[in-house]
Amino acid sequence: MYAALMLNGFLRMTFKSLYKGIIFQLLFCSVLFGYSSFSISQAPNAEESGNLSQSTGPGQFEASVDTGYRVFGSNLFTGTFAQQSFSGFNPNYQINVGDMLYLQVWGAVEFEGEQQVDPQGNIFIPQVGPVRVQGTPNSELNDVIEKSVSRVYTDNVYIYASLVEAQPVKVFVTGNVLRPGLYPGLSSDSILSYIDRAGGIDPRRGSYLDIQLKRNGQTVEVFNLYDFLLHGNIRNVQLHEGDILLVGSRQNVVNFSGLVENPYQIEFSSKSISLADALKIVDPLPLATHISIERNTGLRSEVEYLEIASALESNIELLSGDSASLVADKSQSTIGIIVEGEHLGQAQYVLPYGSRLGDLIPLLRPSELSNLTSIQLFRRSLAQQQKRALEESLRGLETQVLSARNDTVQEAQLRASEAELVSQFVQRARQVQPRGQVILGESGTARDVVLENGDRIVIPASSNLVSVNGEVLFPNATVFNQNSNAMDYIAQAGGFTQRADDSRVIIRRPNGSISQLEGRGLKRAGSEYVNSGDEILVMPAVDTKRLQYNKDIIEIIYQLALSAGVVLSI
Repeated sequence: MYAALMLNGFLRMTFKSLYKGIIFQLLFCSVLFGYSSFSISQAPNAEESGNLSQSTGPGQFEASVDTGYRVFGSNLFTGTFAQQSFSGFNPNYQINVGDMLYLQVWGAVEFEGEQQVDPQGNIFIPQVGPVRVQGTPNSELNDVIEKSVSRVYTDNVYIYASLVEAQPVKVFVTGNVLRPGLYPGLSSDSILSYIDRAGGIDPRRGSYLDIQLKRNGQTVEVFNLYDFLLHGNIRNVQLHEGDILLVGSRQNVVNFSGLVENPYQIEFSSKSISLADALKIVDPLPLATHISIERNTGLRSEVEYLEIASALESNIELLSGDSASLVADKSQSTIGIIVEGEHLGQAQYVLPYGSRLGDLIPLLRPSELSNLTSIQLFRRSLAQQQKRALEESLRGLETQVLSARNDTVQEAQLRASEAELVSQFVQRARQVQPRGQVILGESGTARDVVLENGDRIVIPASSNLVSVNGEVLFPNATVFNQNSNAMDYIAQAGGFTQRADDSRVIIRRPNGSISQLEGRGLKRAGSEYVNSGDEILVMPAVDTKRLQYNKDIIEIIYQLALSAGVVLSI
């Protein structure tokens, strides 16, 4: 019995180790192939999987596949039309064989119930007889039945009739659709629902301008789906059993890209399309100023580059196969600089392009508390650069942890817990947003920094406080004392926490410059001068015995502290 229990325990531990190993192999693969997270769950059942299915029949949909063709209108057919039937009141709908009607008669004759239109186009009313309703418009149904009943009962008879359900029909959908076939529905359904059931229009071959409804060998309607996409107009046509929807071949196309709301291929039926008409479809963004047209007709490819306004005045025509890209070709003449903090001036200044910080400073209106010697400059482009650098560091750390080799089961368990800890740290670090501060320092060259559009200038207020943050017991701000050093301020904040690295302390100046105190003799090094307005950051320690990637983690912790002012522990 004891041996069986031991064997059972060993098997459970082995399975647990193998399971963890599989999980972290999946994690590693997700990192290598660019996935940021993954989940392990039960396979979805038929209801949860939605439009994912191995076999597709009527009403079933395959997962959409990126064909590489971005065609205007391709987002129409995603399964939404096919999942719904139109059962609303259509006054022009003509009653047909197989339709279900609700009928109520009271007075001299009483009857209530549903009647189906028989193959002769009639319904049968007790004590009245057959009443022909086939071909009757929905809006006239009451009047037709009432007239028929009044031939038998001249007065004291009241009629109420309503269409309950249109006739079920089957319609052929063929041509350039993804899944041609015979599809069931209702005669009142839109052609969009039938095309949707057939998988939608083939983006490589199908036309959105030429969709024919054929009946008994004759074309009874031709639909242009651009009217529906752009203006919301589509004709409601009553479908019959055996009707054929034929999606024609794609006609002429021009590809649009760049600064447009609809960066797609657009289709047109004529030999050419005017630029003005094409732009109504793709809808240029307000930023667009110029258009680049690559002519791909003939044996040579030619490029035209025109201002949009002049191109419209010249009535430029686009031909099938052309590619057009709209761009913003503007020369920066002025820049906007945001000013925040302690000052009395305006919140934004407009300066000529190429202006420097020295050009802005004389325009500022400082208050009595303004600390102009510690001006801070924050830049969006630098914040984006810091974010990318941080992401690269985190991705590298994640890859190293998840690709570590394990020689024993015990080592695999140790690395599994380590990887879980690091993954939590990485997840929190990814949420941090760098501030993008440009360190101006105290040199006179700071006035020569060229400003960029959108730069944010922060003027700090003169302060007699020193703040202490990070791994201290009670992060706070203390009144500046010229006789106190870094260790004195840390002591006033309760001293180091158990997670603190007492050999690494950072002093951040109001202007963003950094001083770093290192070494176990920090009490001696703590004599580094601390000024009013400074911030002391105590870094967390990384367990070198438990984590084998402590150097990389320490670098990331410093990167977070310096770029975002955030101290994350692990």
